[in-house]
Amino acid sequence: SHENPRTLEWTIDGLTIAGLGWGDPSASPVLALHGWLDNANSFAVLAPLMAGHYVVAIDLTGHGRSDRRSPDATYNVWDDLPQILGVIDALGWEQCDLLGHSRGGIIATLFAAAKPDRIRRLVLLDALIPEPVDEAIAPEQLGRFLDDRLRLMARDDRVLPDLEAAATARVRRGLDEHAARLLTSRAVAHTEHGVRWTSDPRLYGASASKLIAGQVAAILGAIEAPVLVALAEDGHARHPELLEMAHEHLQNFEAVTLPGCHHFHMLGSALALSQRIKEFLGGND
Repeated sequence: SHENPRTLEWTIDGLTIAGLGWGDPSASPVLALHGWLDNANSFAVLAPLMAGHYVVAIDLTGHGRSDRRSPDATYNVWDDLPQILGVIDALGWEQCDLLGHSRGGIIATLFAAAKPDRIRRLVLLDALIPEPVDEAIAPEQLGRFLDDRLRLMARDDRVLPDLEAAATARVRRGLDEHAARLLTSRAVAHTEHGVRWTSDPRLYGASASKLIAGQVAAILGAIEAPVLVALAEDGHARHPELLEMAHEHLQNFEAVTLPGCHHFHMLGSALALSQRIKEFLGGND
């Protein structure tokens, strides 16, 4: 049914990528990318409200039910792009709309710049692109990446007594109970000692490289799709530099601010947000 998503799975580049699909597969296609340490259930509140669209949310590698990357691989924001392209191809989508929250929004921005012919419209939830760094930090950043990686590769997965304890951990980080339960139910694996987080510990580490100002300008400037930037009042709406970058570099964008914290798309603003997104996506141009 519309409320109960279909379970999806692909093997891309030797990695199992898990996903969920809401709506009619023959409807207008939307690929949804969740934020850091979240999973496809990030869209479990919003997607059922998006009638007229087929919303496919994936668990990015190292999250949810998808595989972790191999020990030699990394979790820079651009590392997911080949598998995302693989999923879009596997779905048989010539073009789709892209919806991203937080880190998933940053990844969506990079994808839309890299493959402009594949993305019709771009919707970013409390995200755009990382603020550029000074190029002088490059060697220090590489050093942090190497140190963090060694430390995190040695770390065991955290085990909690049960699903309740895991959900409570997310509530402490500012989510309501329903949203926390949705995310947690897909973020843990059951073991004889309780539940363990499935997310790859390496996700906590420093990236090997960060974007500098010229790259940020070029990436945003290369996006041909119209962009809707939806900001949370108590989230990134508090950081005016995000909209300044959008104004300066995006060819075609509109912005809307709605009440709530960083996960506003799972909370009280979900309905208003879904209506705004549907209006923005419209029919096929």
